[in-house]
Amino acid sequence: MLTAGVRLGLPSPNGATLCAAASGSTVFAGCLRNADAVAEAAARVGGPVGVVAGGERRDDELRPAIEDLLGAGAIVSALSGRRSPEAELAAAAFRSVRDDISSLLADCESGRELAEMGFAHDVALAAEVNSSRTAPVLRDGFLEAA
Repeated sequence: MLTAGVRLGLPSPNGATLCAAASGSTVFAGCLRNADAVAEAAARVGGPVGVVAGGERRDDELRPAIEDLLGAGAIVSALSGRRSPEAELAAAAFRSVRDDISSLLADCESGRELAEMGFAHDVALAAEVNSSRTAPVLRDGFLEAA
């Protein structure tokens, strides 16, 4: 278990790039595990909310990731208000597969790759919808609990 004040570095070059590009905005890190918490935190901040399904950059090419699309859709599903067609499509994708997310993530390209590298448990953890009530917010270059 990590104690308060411990900083943990996790590799996410694409996520870090997206966070850095959003300067001047309140940035939350969301996924399937904390979708409702992030939507609630964003609603408290107010104003327009942008949700970005980050994907993955490999060999200088962006690879869309089903886990990011579904995470974005879960967050959008928990937000109220008018939605763009793109946001509505992500929300619809999430709602349509909500009961089968574990199987989908285990069988998608990145899920299979992680399982082959010995990280199948991480894929299972990533599929736990709303298992976390933490909404990490970017402050001074670090994500911390909101």
